[in-house]
Formats: sequence, structure tokens, C-alpha cells
Amino acid sequence: QVSLVESGGGLVQAGGSLRLSCAASGSIGSIKSMGWYRQAPGKQRELVARITSSGITNYADSVKGRFTISRDNAKNTVYLQMNSLKPEDTAVYFCFVDVLFRGDYWGQGTQVTVSS
Repeated sequence: QVSLVESGGGLVQAGGSLRLSCAASGSIGSIKSMGWYRQAPGKQRELVARITSSGITNYADSVKGRFTISRDNAKNTVYLQMNSLKPEDTAVYFCFVDVLFRGDYWGQGTQVTVSS
């Protein structure tokens, strides 16, 4: 099994920054990509950012230029640096890992709240 442990969520004022971390452990195998989704109350879960094993990234249009995703392959850890946060970024952020031939695994979620 694969376990994902997230950290770094919290409460921040608009314009502030937070850094999320997610460490994968267990029988991981070969990771294709890692990243973050988020889900706000009453809304569908949406992809925030993804990074492949070769470092290719993609972002939701709403976070481009403000969020940066990175990963440490040796530690099986993915990071999300979130700057210039807005109240509309408030959501539960879920880490995921896409494992070759095995599909996606998910973290438990971490709350990010941005006050205006």
C-alpha cells in the first residue's frame, strides 16, 4: 500500500503564502506524477497542479503565476508553494500520486483558509 502524509495547511490572510508538502511512503513502485487537487464547499474537486517524474508541470489557470509545484524524487515528496493567496483559494487540498500500472493514491486532505 501507499501512504500519503500532507502538511502545511492553515489560515492565512489574503496576499499571504503557504507551502504544502506531501510525502509518499510504502510500496510506491514507479511514480508517474504527483500533484494537488482542491475542493471548496459546494464545488467539484479541481486539479491545482501536477508534476511528472521528469519535471513537466501543469497548473490550473486560476493559480498560474502564483503557485509553484516541485518535487523531490529521492524523498517521494511533492511541494506546493502558494503565494498571493486569495479568498477563493480556500479549500481542502488533496495530494495525489499516480503510480505506474496501479493508478492514483490520495492523501487525507489539508485545509487552506484565506481570509479577506
